[in-house]
Amino acid sequence: MRIGLLTEGGYPYVSGDARLWCDRLVHGLARHEFDVYAFSRSQAEEDAGWVPLPPQVSRVRTAPLWTLEDDGVVYGRRARRRFTEHYGDLAAALCTAAPTTTGARPSASPVTSPDTSPAPADAHPTPPEADRFANALYGLAELAREEGGLAVALRSETAVRALERACRAPGAQRPAREARVPDLLSVAAHLERALRPLTLDWYEEDGLGAVDLCHAASGGTAALPGLLARHFYGVPLLVTEYGVRLRTHYLTRPDSSPAVRSLLAAFHGRLAAETYRQAAFITPGNTHARRWQERCGADRAKLRTVYPGMDAAPFADVGEAPESADPHTLVWVGRVEPAKDLVSLLHAFAEIRKEEPKTRLRIIGGPSGPEGEAYLGHCRMLAAQLFPDEAEGPHSVGDNPVSFEEIGGPELPTSADAYASGAVTVLSSVVEGFPVGLVEAMFCGRATVSTDVGAVVEVIGGTGLVVPPRNPRALAEACVSLLRAPERRERLGAAARARALELFTVEQNIAAFHGLYLEIVARTPVHRVLLNDTGDPLPFATPAEAHVPGHWTDPAPRPTPTWAARTTVPATEAAR
Repeated sequence: MRIGLLTEGGYPYVSGDARLWCDRLVHGLARHEFDVYAFSRSQAEEDAGWVPLPPQVSRVRTAPLWTLEDDGVVYGRRARRRFTEHYGDLAAALCTAAPTTTGARPSASPVTSPDTSPAPADAHPTPPEADRFANALYGLAELAREEGGLAVALRSETAVRALERACRAPGAQRPAREARVPDLLSVAAHLERALRPLTLDWYEEDGLGAVDLCHAASGGTAALPGLLARHFYGVPLLVTEYGVRLRTHYLTRPDSSPAVRSLLAAFHGRLAAETYRQAAFITPGNTHARRWQERCGADRAKLRTVYPGMDAAPFADVGEAPESADPHTLVWVGRVEPAKDLVSLLHAFAEIRKEEPKTRLRIIGGPSGPEGEAYLGHCRMLAAQLFPDEAEGPHSVGDNPVSFEEIGGPELPTSADAYASGAVTVLSSVVEGFPVGLVEAMFCGRATVSTDVGAVVEVIGGTGLVVPPRNPRALAEACVSLLRAPERRERLGAAARARALELFTVEQNIAAFHGLYLEIVARTPVHRVLLNDTGDPLPFATPAEAHVPGHWTDPAPRPTPTWAARTTVPATEAAR
């Protein structure tokens, strides 16, 4: 099987959110062939280079999202009319009522092919504004494919004027009607960056048109090439989201004007809804992400929860020796930043010391950026105020019961050593997605006390104690109860390790995606015939259903555009 892996700011670059699980997925499915189509977010990311690629990665195409070069194309009168019409329709779809929050049946693609999703034929109808948005999006893609020059047009005065007309048109929402010139310029600039994938030359017969399926490692920009591959060639799309991009947009633009927030929220919401409609399957990483996807229009019949796969091997020795933990030590492990709420943890520890004076707290982890540096300094000062250095006698040196450390030193060379140093692992966050550190503690067989945020309850599943966030007293009481009950700690730790080994390993993650790949290909009609060097059909190029007699198994003829005949960009060359 040939898989087009679509990423943004991650694999194959050495940094990025999805880099690790994509790397494990590619290495774990050595029997399949991967073409990687990656967007980079910065020059620093590109300068850092790529991770070592296995032999099954046959091609890598990259494109930057942080810069753009003009192709020198100037539109004629007809092309300008087409652009104004499509961009105006897209803007009008953003200015009207918000998209539906119920699942919708995928709209018909220009490529004649049966729906690859498991949704029934009589599912919810597609809202008119969603159709308008989709038609405008694909119209812009077709214009870019035939004429080029879309990057210039998206940054032109024509685009801003079309956006302004849509905002002033009857029926536009109030925030859109109140948009001022700076707001329009800001929205137009954001749309230009978000729509840059439409200008790429990836959508060729020997590009994304040659893969058996597209697997987007996230929604948003990374999924756009998959949408166009489905539009032009009928290639099925699988979308994986461990963090929903629409939610990220809401959290990262709190200072923008109401008009900017409204228009960009509409764009990202409609793009997410169109992605979910066209996807064969959607794989959220947890129930929290799944609820967001359903809210954005994802059909429940398409949703398959696939937890992130983590390597349990580094934690095996610690997990098999729970008696090695210090019974009087609490451990916190993670990135130091305000969202982790270490201030509440320190106040909770002050209450714990009143009940259990021998208890120590080890805060293990480095700061996350400049904000993390400032927050770490604040936490150090607070710890010094709450716990003055204590000495056992007049001739001994005082010692603070709270220590701030980082992994990699002589005392804590690995993450496993960090979790092994304490009997109870604490998570005090106020914002959390999928709690990776919590799963690592479970691999180590440690009892945990966590705040009820993100996917924590789903991950713990009754094998640890969960308290409300920003509640130091509840956090302290839970920790004290485990410190005083060694047998309970041991039972919870054993149950946590068993749960983590069952649900959160690399092996289960790879097996889940492999099964989805096979199911998608089995549902997909033939859109080309691929032969090997001896002239025999390649495996998985033709699904089993294609052998059933009938006219629907014949590949639909497609005209080949003139630009598709040019030389493919090599694996090490960045596409423009």
